[in-house]
Amino acid sequence: MKQEKSAVIKALEALKKSPYDIDLYTDSNYVINGINSWLEKWIKNNWKTSSGKPVENQDLWQRLYELLKKHRVKAHWIKGHSGHPENEYCDKIAKQEALKVKDEKK
Repeated sequence: MKQEKSAVIKALEALKKSPYDIDLYTDSNYVINGINSWLEKWIKNNWKTSSGKPVENQDLWQRLYELLKKHRVKAHWIKGHSGHPENEYCDKIAKQEALKVKDEKK
């Protein structure tokens, strides 16, 4: 889940001008719910979940929140590994990049 948030952060950081109208598509329900439902509640609750626990990866969510404020982002969920061409392409690239990082650590 950490990777999905990091990918969205990197994509938004790559945008040099703002604001942009962005349609964000992901197969991560966690990212979608975080953006569309939970972020505002977490902020109001001083970065605590509805059960009173600290939000996991708060630093990433805070970075993402700051980037989301610069753009108009609509987050959409798509089913992963279901033949969606763009999702399959992104999955392929993500695996390739993960292998590069793994090889660099050797």
